[in-house]
Amino acid sequence: MKKLSYALAAVAVAALTFSSQAAKAGTLEDVKARGVLNCIVNTGLPGFSYTDKSGRWKGFDADMCRSVAAAVLGDGEKVKYIPATGKTRFTLLNSKEGDVIFRNTTWTFVRDVDVKLNFIHTTYYDGQGFIIRKSKGVKHAKELDGATVCIQTGTTTELNLADYFRANKITYKPVPIESNEEARKNYLADRCDTYTTDASGLAATRATFDNSGDHLILPEIISKEPLGPVVRHGDDQWADIVRWTVYALIAGEEHGVTAANADAMASKKNPATARLLGSEGTLGTMIGLDKDWAKRAIKSQGNYAEIFERNLGTKTNIGLARGLNAHYKNGGLQYSPPFR
Repeated sequence: MKKLSYALAAVAVAALTFSSQAAKAGTLEDVKARGVLNCIVNTGLPGFSYTDKSGRWKGFDADMCRSVAAAVLGDGEKVKYIPATGKTRFTLLNSKEGDVIFRNTTWTFVRDVDVKLNFIHTTYYDGQGFIIRKSKGVKHAKELDGATVCIQTGTTTELNLADYFRANKITYKPVPIESNEEARKNYLADRCDTYTTDASGLAATRATFDNSGDHLILPEIISKEPLGPVVRHGDDQWADIVRWTVYALIAGEEHGVTAANADAMASKKNPATARLLGSEGTLGTMIGLDKDWAKRAIKSQGNYAEIFERNLGTKTNIGLARGLNAHYKNGGLQYSPPFR
């Protein structure tokens, strides 16, 4: 019996050792060995992640992918974009076909705890709304009783819609769709009275309409939608890399570090900026990267403000103000913990 006990103990120790080694050989090593970041994005949402006429991925989320690739691989173009619907995104991540999700994904309890996802940081604070033709005469969401509603399946918007109509004792007929493009086509073909999704998505979609002024985004916001990147449970190092890369972009805005001046700012004597950009301290080695990882992330696509304004801001055809997504010093919610 003692020999059997010793044998079982040896097996347990071996299993623990293997498990420990497997944990160390995580996503960072996979990405480096592959030489490409596999980034899961929307199938197509203007301003966030979409392809232009040349097939190049563009948008707020697409640029966030490039920032992570620059931090990890030294080149923001080393990204493979993996388009995913609301139904397929988590399967793609948990099956390791993707390394990270940057795709207007809402942070919820169930997704965090039950689906085994790690939400990194809210890169876009949003809420669910409705778009409708002005010709229908509807001014408020509570007037949508009996309406047909285009709704993406497998999303929080589907659940929020049901909650809102039930709470207000009104009815609707869902028109299920898989992607934003499918919703756009159905809505424009008048197969549904209204389309509901994140308000930013509605603004982005309306910007593609030929007669965008004929369509009204109703004033009611019926939910909280904290959107941001997602990684798998169980790989803390990779979660830290994605998290602190996003924080580097936010801190870059705070410290005035841009894509154009990052190199010059690294030589400044400001201690906080020096730590951020790697000219002082050893923060990079603590997460398995070199000293210049954050500087490369900012140089690649710019700081948070640059990425936002280029893709979504008031000077784009989408025309979104920063609002809650402004830096905390300007009254918003975007805030980076200290780099120290």
